[in-house]
Amino acid sequence: MRTIFHLDLDTFFVSVERILDPSLKGKPVIVGGDPKYGRGVVAACSYEAREFGLHSAMPIRTAYRLCPHGVYIHGSHGEYSYFSKAVKNILKQYAPVVEKASIDEFYMDFTGCQNVYGSLFAFASFLQKEIWDELSLPCSIGIGSNKTIAKIGSDCMKPKGITYIMPGMEKDFLAPMPVETIPGVGKVTLKDLHSKGIYRICDITKLPQDYFAAAYGKYGIDLYRKANGSGSEYLTVEREQKSISHEKTFKDVTSKQFLKNKLFELTGKVCQELRDKGWQASTINIKLRYSDFQTLTRSKTIKPTDDDRIVFDAAWDMMMKAHTRRVAVRLIGIKLSKFKEYSEQQELFEFEEIKRRGMLRAINIIRAQYGYDKIQIGH
Repeated sequence: MRTIFHLDLDTFFVSVERILDPSLKGKPVIVGGDPKYGRGVVAACSYEAREFGLHSAMPIRTAYRLCPHGVYIHGSHGEYSYFSKAVKNILKQYAPVVEKASIDEFYMDFTGCQNVYGSLFAFASFLQKEIWDELSLPCSIGIGSNKTIAKIGSDCMKPKGITYIMPGMEKDFLAPMPVETIPGVGKVTLKDLHSKGIYRICDITKLPQDYFAAAYGKYGIDLYRKANGSGSEYLTVEREQKSISHEKTFKDVTSKQFLKNKLFELTGKVCQELRDKGWQASTINIKLRYSDFQTLTRSKTIKPTDDDRIVFDAAWDMMMKAHTRRVAVRLIGIKLSKFKEYSEQQELFEFEEIKRRGMLRAINIIRAQYGYDKIQIGH
């Protein structure tokens, strides 16, 4: 019997925004489209906003009608990626296998680890505290014999909940729940199930599997298995990372010096991660979004490097050539791709590069121990 954890970061986007701006705590916060333009949907909303009927994927126009006094934020997507990676780094310290299912969801396989960590419930509580103490992010955890059960479990006691479904109790645990609790049951399927008189998961298990196979094919068989407590027991190994990126959203900015400083900060972060992985990148991409949401991207290929100065010079040159309108800017970003492993041999006869490389490594070590902001490189 396998032991799978599913960790779900509670209202993740909102939680990050509150870390960036503590004044948002206790307020109805909505991350998503701009209600002024009436475009877009709700990407995430705080529990205070949910009291007014708001939920994810709701049209932003509807959300504003229900909660006009809410705080509407477009989102700091680069920061979300940063905190998501930080959570995964914590989990990798304890879990033999970690699967990142999305930016705010992680599966962990702790099969055979009971002798190491003792009580699974107590250990889940320890993980929650670790993530809260290190990052100030709340999360909920589900523990089960497969991924489906663990995922459903993590949603049962939000926020900051822990649900442990004991092996053999999966079917009984699911029985009273509405059918839409099963991952993958969308609006169309839900409507069709209701038309058949199927409202709870136990309504599925009372019927034969062949009924669902005839009605929905392979999907019907999978639906029947999940309703009976089955699910995938093995985690997916992370695919090769194709890029590293950071971006920053801010209130409309017109100062080029401000943009230059922010781009330099973002460059430092992507290069820091690049060096931590022992990689160099040869393609640099920049993103520029104006206050009217027109978005421009540019890219350039250079000799493989992990040097902040080289990457920044190329990125800033592209940014200034792209920034031609007299319109305020609301987002800038940088992305590195086309990676190769760093080789000491390539700098064998370049003494100045060797010295700079040593300095950059020392900076990485200091930042890893004391935080990114403790040491900066001039530009």
